Amino acid sequence: MISQHTIQQILSRIDIVEIVGSYVKLKKRGINYLGLCPFHNEKSPSFTVSANKEIFKCFGCGKSGNAIGFLMELEKYSYVEALRWLANKYGVEVEETAVSPEVVAQRQVADSLYIINTFAQKFFEDKLFNSEEGQDIGLSYLKERGFREEVLKKFQVGYSLQDSQSFVSTALNAQYNIDLLVKSGLVAQRDGRSYDNYRGRIIFPVHNQSGKIIGFGARVIGKVERAPKYINTPENELYLKSKILYGSYQARQAIDKLDECLLVEGYTDVVSLHQAGIENVVASGGTSLTPDQLRLVHKYTNNLTIIYDGDGAGVKAALRGLELALTEGLNVQLVLIPDNEDPDSYVNKVGAAAFQEFIKNNKKEFIIFQLEVMLKDAGSDTNKKAAVVNQMAETISKLNKAEDFTKQQDYIRRCSEMLRIEETGFTNLVNKFIREKITKEGQQQQKQQYNNPQQRTNKGGNQQAPPQQPGPNNFNAVPTGEDGFFPEDTFYAEDDSWDQGSFPDAGQGQLLPPAPGDDTLALLTRDDQNEKELIRVLLEHGNKPWEDASTVASFVIAEVIENQLLDNPEYMRIVEFYKTWYEAGLEPGMKSFLYHEDQTLSALVIQIMDFPYEVSKKWAEVLEQGSFKEEEAKHLLPVNSAIHYLKLRKIKRLLEENQRDMSKPHSSEELMVLIQTHAHLKQLEIELTKKLGTVILK
Repeated sequence: MISQHTIQQILSRIDIVEIVGSYVKLKKRGINYLGLCPFHNEKSPSFTVSANKEIFKCFGCGKSGNAIGFLMELEKYSYVEALRWLANKYGVEVEETAVSPEVVAQRQVADSLYIINTFAQKFFEDKLFNSEEGQDIGLSYLKERGFREEVLKKFQVGYSLQDSQSFVSTALNAQYNIDLLVKSGLVAQRDGRSYDNYRGRIIFPVHNQSGKIIGFGARVIGKVERAPKYINTPENELYLKSKILYGSYQARQAIDKLDECLLVEGYTDVVSLHQAGIENVVASGGTSLTPDQLRLVHKYTNNLTIIYDGDGAGVKAALRGLELALTEGLNVQLVLIPDNEDPDSYVNKVGAAAFQEFIKNNKKEFIIFQLEVMLKDAGSDTNKKAAVVNQMAETISKLNKAEDFTKQQDYIRRCSEMLRIEETGFTNLVNKFIREKITKEGQQQQKQQYNNPQQRTNKGGNQQAPPQQPGPNNFNAVPTGEDGFFPEDTFYAEDDSWDQGSFPDAGQGQLLPPAPGDDTLALLTRDDQNEKELIRVLLEHGNKPWEDASTVASFVIAEVIENQLLDNPEYMRIVEFYKTWYEAGLEPGMKSFLYHEDQTLSALVIQIMDFPYEVSKKWAEVLEQGSFKEEEAKHLLPVNSAIHYLKLRKIKRLLEENQRDMSKPHSSEELMVLIQTHAHLKQLEIELTKKLGTVILK
């Protein structure tokens, strides 16, 4: 884990305008900045960045967050990956909490490989564009293939000279370790001699999701007998082929914006399509898709379109591993390029517009495509047809998510028609595979629980019940009031009866909330707004001075805890976090929560900061002329105002409770105590009302 000291160092350097501005062209508008939203297509800018609050918000699509949230959403980083990206940007050395020596050694190797790969990429790119051999052989070949220099530089393409000592001698002279050079795959050894592994080849760097080079693909020029077309980096601490999609770094934003990923086979296919303006494309490198690669696609979109060669090998490659895509919940479609072309040659042949039109008009759903191919292979063989029926039923059974039910039923209908079999029987066969899968998973779960007894018991040693889920006979999962019954204001629509053992269908016995009017909504949100204001005051002014040489934080925390002023448990959670850090000698502020690793907490703070009001000029003049000085008014007034309001709310609740007690039978002594309590509370209410006064907001 990254240490808190490092996190604070990173957060203190963050400039949200600089970070967002590296992706979005921003123009200053008043105190904020305005630009076109990177998360959806728009012509008029609705994307706003606040430098003061360190947040962004798009009024078109509704996305909002902080600088880290921006990177996580746009680049699909995890929280830790975003922190590391920022640390690298601002030159902050990352300190980590105690880790094992093995992990430290592994990370040191990984960091060294990153450095070597960066050095190698610059070396190969320089040889492609600036050496005589690179220009005559490498660059001329690429230009012959239709590649322009700008797209080659975009993908950092290079060339390895035919001299077997060109790279290795340069790297060793630069003091790079020979063992790490071999591990990187850039250098090979034979009979005690080291030589360049990729000599005479075009070099395609492979990037990870943050743009760092993790490996290379080296393509032969022309056709060479008894030599592989590509040599790829061997698997090491950085390069794991099953987790890589070539071009995903360059394509990430286009995929996210267009909500579709195009998958091709080779590196040159990706580069060619980018050159043609089709940027939402990645390559599998010719291997069957793996779960990790599919999850990488799923980070950006649910829609995957596979574009492969139309020959037999292309068809088989397209079908390999695609059932995994269904399990991942992806919508998979396929397009086969005609006339023995590949995407690279076809887009150069027909042009970008015609290529995109062809893709649009020739998409086939994976399941239907698979059935067509299998039926063609089966011909008139009855046994092969029977195998096809079983295979298709098993494939359709993998659409097992609730939202896939309609799609599953449609596939059953269409496949049964193509197979010329009874739909009911085919449905039963699909259900058979579903039941077998559920039974198998249940047996595996029981086996795991048997092998791990601690998972079956709680801390007291008792059998642990599974978590309850909403269902027909589980009334504990139904929302209830404080006394265990349904809230008083809920009612049933159309029908007040329940079918035994089941929840009512929509429109029949459905539990509906009352429709509140504007006044009711204002009443419901008023208390929450004031609690929110107190938290905002704490985060914004907590470290500022208060009376008796204390701070605003010490005053607010004491008042909140002693008087139980907050109803909202999420706001109370912020206070408790603040108290823990404050007592540890830290000075927590807005940034500590704004960039908290708990994204729920961070989102709540962003919502709290989005305060739509400011003190009016008239009220500011009153403050300057009165007992408050301008600097004091910035935090003393809102602190007192928020605390006094919540105290007043507490007193009113106590008054109501006391009045309810007075309406019940009591002895004369008990009644006298209640009357005195009422008088005391009334006096406190009057004093607080005078202190509270009225603050005018615009």
